Amino acid sequence: MKLTVVGGGSTYTPELVDGFARLRDTLPVEELVLVDPAAGRLELVGGLARRIFARQGHPGRIVTTSDLDRGVEGADAVLLQLRVGGQAAREQDETWPLECGCVGQETTGAGGLAKALRTVPVVLDIAERVRRTNPDAWIIDFTNPVGIVTRALLKAGHKAVGLCNVAIGLQRKFAARLGVMPAEVHLDHVGLNHLTWETGVRLGGPSGADVLPKLLADHGDTIAADLRLPRPVLDRLGVVPSYYLRYYYAHDEVVRELSTKPSRAAEVAAMERQLLDMYADPALDEKPALLARRGGAFYSEAAVDLAASLLGDGGSAYQVVNTLNQGTLPFLPADAVIEVQAAVSRQGATPLPVPAVDPLYAGLMANVTAYEDLALDAALRGGRDRVFKALLAHPLIGQYEYAEALTDRLIAHNREHLAWA
Repeated sequence: MKLTVVGGGSTYTPELVDGFARLRDTLPVEELVLVDPAAGRLELVGGLARRIFARQGHPGRIVTTSDLDRGVEGADAVLLQLRVGGQAAREQDETWPLECGCVGQETTGAGGLAKALRTVPVVLDIAERVRRTNPDAWIIDFTNPVGIVTRALLKAGHKAVGLCNVAIGLQRKFAARLGVMPAEVHLDHVGLNHLTWETGVRLGGPSGADVLPKLLADHGDTIAADLRLPRPVLDRLGVVPSYYLRYYYAHDEVVRELSTKPSRAAEVAAMERQLLDMYADPALDEKPALLARRGGAFYSEAAVDLAASLLGDGGSAYQVVNTLNQGTLPFLPADAVIEVQAAVSRQGATPLPVPAVDPLYAGLMANVTAYEDLALDAALRGGRDRVFKALLAHPLIGQYEYAEALTDRLIAHNREHLAWA
C-alpha cells in the first residue's frame, strides 16, 4: 500500500507518522511519500518520520519529494494537509476582519473565505494531477475549510472524503469521562464542518443507550469550560456544540478577546520554529510533547481509520466524515457537504440516518450552507461581487457595510493568490 501526504513538510506530519507506525496492523503502509515544495522543512520532517518508523519497528519506506506528480503516482490514497500562503496568510486572516468588528479566524467568517479562495484552485489542480496518474486513488482532505474544499473536489467528480479531528477529539474526551474505551462511544454528530452538535452520545453503537443527559449532568462544568461557554447554555440546549460554535453564540465577546491578544497564527508560528529545531536533532525519534499544543489532536487515528476503511476489504466501519448530503438532512441541498456519522467502505462514505434536527441548528446549517455555495462560486470563478455576496451571506457578517469593507481588505491581503484580482 502506498500513501502520499501532500503538505508532508507540515509540523503536523510526525503526528500522522506516529499513527501510521503504531497502527500498522490496521493500515499496513509499505510506502509513505511526503510531498512539499519547502525542501528544507521537508527534509527535517522526513528525517524524523524515518526515525519514528525505525524506533517502532515499522518496515515501511518513507520517501520525500518536491515533485507532486512523482509523489502521487501509484498512490492508493492521497492525504491533503496544505496551507496556501503559510502561517503569514493565516496571520492576516485572523487580524484584518477584526478591523471591521468581525471574528478573525482561519476557517470561518471572512478569514475562512479568504482561505477558501486561496486553497480551492490549488487543491483542484492537485486532484486533477492525481486523477491523471492514478484515477482510482482516494483523496482524503484535511485541508481547511474542509467542507468547502471537499465540496469542490466532489463537484469536480473526484473520489474524495473530508476529515476533521473535532469529532474524534470529543469521542476521546467523553470516553475518558465515562470510563469506557473510545471504540464504545458512538456520537450522534450532525452539522457542517466546524458547525456541529453532538445530539446524542451512545454506548456500543448507533442503537446503543444515549448517555448524553448523564454526561451533561455529571460533567457539564468541565465540558462547558472546554468549550468556553457558560454551563447554563449547555443545560438549556441539551447538546454539546463544537467549540467553533462559540464564534456564533458569543461573537462580540470573542471579537473583544481576539482584539487584545496575539493571534493564534503568531503562537503557532513560534511553536513551529521550536518544533523544526527539535526535528533537526538526529537523536529525536518520537513526536515531541510540544506537538500536542500545535493542534490536530487524534488526527492520525482518524486518518488511519478512514484510509483503512476506504482501502480495506473488511466491510463498512462507522466514522464521522464530510461527504455529500444526498437527502440525509432534507432541509439542505443534495449536493451540500455535511459532517455526520457514515458507513465507510471501499465504495466511499454513506451517511447514517439522522433524526429530525431542531430548527435552532437546522436554520444555522442552512444559512452557512448558502454561504458555502457562494464561497465556492467565488473560489471557482472569482470576482469582487461574488466575494461580496459570500461575505454578506455569512451569519457572522450579514451587514452590507461590513461586507464591503471586508471585501476590500480580503482582496488587498490576498491579491498574490487570486488569479483574477
